[in-house]
Amino acid sequence: MSEMTNTEKDPNEWVTGDEPMTGAQASYLKTLSDEAGEAFDEKMTKADASKRIDALQGKTGRGQ
Repeated sequence: MSEMTNTEKDPNEWVTGDEPMTGAQASYLKTLSDEAGEAFDEKMTKADASKRIDALQGKTGRGQ
């Protein structure tokens, strides 16, 4: 049985999910937003940024 990592947990369950997104998240999210032609919100939480990254990866074809 494999152990679940933070990247596999639902972002809504993260203990630190309501903290500001990390620098790495912001950088990647900015890149994805630019590629998708969508607005970048620099004030997202870690959890919201993770969900937005997942959505934009699907739209841009990245991360597959």
